[in-house]
Amino acid sequence: MNLFYRELGEGQPLIILHGLFGASDNWLSIGRILSEHFKVYLVDQRNHGKSPHDDEFSYRAMAEDLKEFIEQHDIDDPVILGHSMGGKTAMQFVLDNQDDFDKLIVVDIGPKAYPVHHRTILDGLLSIKLSTLASRGEADKQLSKYVPEMGVRQFLLKNLGRGPNGFEWKVNLPVINEKIEIIGHGTEGRLVIDKEVLFIRGANSNYILDEDIDLIKNIFPTAKLETVENAGHWVHAEKSQAVLDLVLAFL
Repeated sequence: MNLFYRELGEGQPLIILHGLFGASDNWLSIGRILSEHFKVYLVDQRNHGKSPHDDEFSYRAMAEDLKEFIEQHDIDDPVILGHSMGGKTAMQFVLDNQDDFDKLIVVDIGPKAYPVHHRTILDGLLSIKLSTLASRGEADKQLSKYVPEMGVRQFLLKNLGRGPNGFEWKVNLPVINEKIEIIGHGTEGRLVIDKEVLFIRGANSNYILDEDIDLIKNIFPTAKLETVENAGHWVHAEKSQAVLDLVLAFL
């Protein structure tokens, strides 16, 4: 699969993977700063952004996409950074390809299985009738019945684009809706080589709990965990400088 990507800077390669309902431009501001030190690849994962849509939607498939991307672009020993769903993709990739990366950074997601918790968001997105939609404001009003937080709605509605026949979703909403359970799947495998791994969590997020640390250490024995205060799940958006400082110090 030929994934859409943005390339910035020069130096050691650093691949950044976004989360569910996200896209490569979610990390553009941080990517620009990191590109002063690294060659940054901001990648749209399958069924997201400008990358192709496909009925197959699983972490193994997305990890294979990443492997193909690295081979297509002759990337050697990249640092791989992933947030949420992108973090799960990154974890599965390094567990399957333990010689093909330099360091791993996982932002606010653990290797464990999670219960489905995006149902309300999906119901809200699916409730928007694109065929009769007149404006983004109308879409926001409809979505607000399901998602009261304005910031979350703004993030989600970045996926609403205009095509030749009117509004359309950039994400593959039918496939994500059908296969949303896979987003909660845990990773498979264990890191058996001595590579450096960093986990970053938001203090106000419940994605990585203290009781998850033993599991993280079992799968990634070299892992370090850093906590960003006053930040939730979108820690890179809420506290971008703190995340940058941690990433640069680690690298």
